Amino acid sequence: MDTKIRLLTKAVTWQVAGFFTMMLIGFMFTGSVAASGGIAFAGSVAGFLAYFVHEILWSKVAWGRGGVPAMKR
Repeated sequence: MDTKIRLLTKAVTWQVAGFFTMMLIGFMFTGSVAASGGIAFAGSVAGFLAYFVHEILWSKVAWGRGGVPAMKR
């Protein structure tokens, strides 16, 4: 199992990779660093909020929960 600091580091590096990927795609469409940065920032914020709401909604669903682990190691 990963430590909390490892999980946090992985989450941050994933978000950074996603930000720059979105910025590159935005730049390819607009040709503007400022516009692509704005697109990437808005996408990151929207994705964060969507994931947060998604987790809240899934926390209310009992399906799939149980005492048996999903995978054995």
